[in-house]
Amino acid sequence: MALIVHKYGGTSVGTVEKIENVADKLIKFKALGHDLVVVVSAMSGETNRLISMAHEIDPKPSPREFDVLVSTGEQVTIALLAMALEKRGQAARSYTGYQVQILTDSTHNKARIRDIQDTQIRKDLSAGRIVVVAGFQGVDENGNITTLGRGGSDTSAVALAAGLKADECQIYTDVDGVYTTDPRMVSEARRLSRITFEEMLEMASLGSKVLQIRAVEFAGKYNVPLRVLSTFEDGEGTLITYEEDNMEDPMISGIAFNRDEAKLTLVGVPDQPGIASNILTPISEANIEVDMIIQNIAENSTTDFTFTVHRNDYEKALEILKEIGKKLGAGQALGDDKIVKISIVGVGMRSHAGIASKMFQALAKEAINIRMISTSEIKISVVVDEKYLELGVRTLHEAFELEKV
Repeated sequence: MALIVHKYGGTSVGTVEKIENVADKLIKFKALGHDLVVVVSAMSGETNRLISMAHEIDPKPSPREFDVLVSTGEQVTIALLAMALEKRGQAARSYTGYQVQILTDSTHNKARIRDIQDTQIRKDLSAGRIVVVAGFQGVDENGNITTLGRGGSDTSAVALAAGLKADECQIYTDVDGVYTTDPRMVSEARRLSRITFEEMLEMASLGSKVLQIRAVEFAGKYNVPLRVLSTFEDGEGTLITYEEDNMEDPMISGIAFNRDEAKLTLVGVPDQPGIASNILTPISEANIEVDMIIQNIAENSTTDFTFTVHRNDYEKALEILKEIGKKLGAGQALGDDKIVKISIVGVGMRSHAGIASKMFQALAKEAINIRMISTSEIKISVVVDEKYLELGVRTLHEAFELEKV
């Protein structure tokens, strides 16, 4: 008998009818002899509705009260799903994060899980019940309700799977797995039967929206086999697991992209020790995350310092950079929020040479100018003009023959 943790996102439980369909699916799994713990999100659109009401009252609400409010969406879903299961003659028990004791730190709106008390869950499983747990939420040591940030239900499910030593954590969503790239952009995109934690972590961090990055980190840390499947159609999905020694890895597993990029440059910065810190520290103190960084040395003992940030932080970062420029006696602070990042990812890069040159040649043939480059052991990212996003992704998908099995 296997212990499986299921997770259903907002689109999978968006209506009462869909919740009934999930109940039918769970009954079939239970009939196979599996023990089941089910983590659910709020019904599609509900969290946005709650956030909108909060902001009507206060554009900057108390973080504690904000968590109390937005955590209620999942409470509705767990109760409805438990009712649907019991109507079908299947014993079930629903729990909020507070009740099941998903213990977190005290960082409201983006708390991190510290521990899970699994005693009650194991009692219910032993009694033959399906346990339904609210995702996205927990409780701190002072009894305050906390939430894990957008997409936090994935992390809840993986954490429960790790704590219970489940055989697999299955993430059910509106797509039937992880694809070589977004199939809405490239019709030839292919579903991957498996991908490594390392590759999935890169894909998630680079813009792939299939899984929350913290959930992938958690699964990799505790070696929880993770599978992405469709709620609405049967299939094997994509298994995310550790790389196997005998696994024949393709050079490239997938192409990720991120539209939410913006680039800033401070021109004519004095070329001296500590200058990078002088520029980036005020940016960091404003809670703005920096991604790619390039520093070019000029002949007149100055440098041009360029970095990228999330597009939502562009205006704020540009204002700060102008002030930094004045203090340092630098030239202009320039910005461009019409850029995108395209990345190729694959553990196969470790054993195949010439990946970068093949990527650059493919883009050059289409006259796509590369503005910035960043590399790691298993990924290469380039920044290009926004207008070249779709052409760039299609070109690279074809160049690396990702449509082939």
